[in-house]
Amino acid sequence: MLIQAHPGRRLEVRRLGAEGTPLLVVDQAVADPDRLVGKAARGHFTRQGALFPGLRLRAPLSYEAFLEQLLRPLLDEHFGLPSQGRLAFPTCHYSLVTLPPDRLDFLQRIPHIDSVQANGLAVMHYLFHGDWGGTAFYRHRATGFEYVDASRHSTYFQTLQEESLREDATGPGYINGDSALFEQIGSVDGVYNRLVVYRRNVLHSGNIDSTRVPPADVHAGRLSINSFIDVVGPTR
Repeated sequence: MLIQAHPGRRLEVRRLGAEGTPLLVVDQAVADPDRLVGKAARGHFTRQGALFPGLRLRAPLSYEAFLEQLLRPLLDEHFGLPSQGRLAFPTCHYSLVTLPPDRLDFLQRIPHIDSVQANGLAVMHYLFHGDWGGTAFYRHRATGFEYVDASRHSTYFQTLQEESLREDATGPGYINGDSALFEQIGSVDGVYNRLVVYRRNVLHSGNIDSTRVPPADVHAGRLSINSFIDVVGPTR
């Protein structure tokens, strides 16, 4: 399956919160997003991993080649990562959020990080129509952390463990805005064929409305492609 960039692709560069971590927003990302949706419709989604609240399916390998071509020229300028480094894809999956809010564990009801490594990026590619929510970014109130790297890991998770015992620690469903423990510092709307790129160690969560959880349907639900990328090489 050949995946080509859209000739009208548009790039917006944002900075998140007080710590100014980069966020790239790419609109009109691929030339034919409907083909990507059609590929997902022919696959078999399953539950994968303990924390993702839904179903996943491996994305085509050609999608990784598309991301590498798109992102390589942007790595140095926006993330301080070596543009000549090898890109590894530990995760590249279609995703459907389907889990009802009353079945969420504590860690699924708060923002999360995907890695503490400085050379790890996350890419979210929205492939749904309708108002199923985008992605939001957060600051942990107690520590002030907007990202959690190796040096902050112990402090953050020890504090979070203590806070989890509070009665007001979380609401009953998906986080979607400010809470007792977290302040929202930025948000990206979920727009069809929009792609967002950010460091995997920033605190983030999907904007999911707990009153209307998306169906497990490629054409009617909250379909996206979620990718993790490791830039293998010396960082600066």
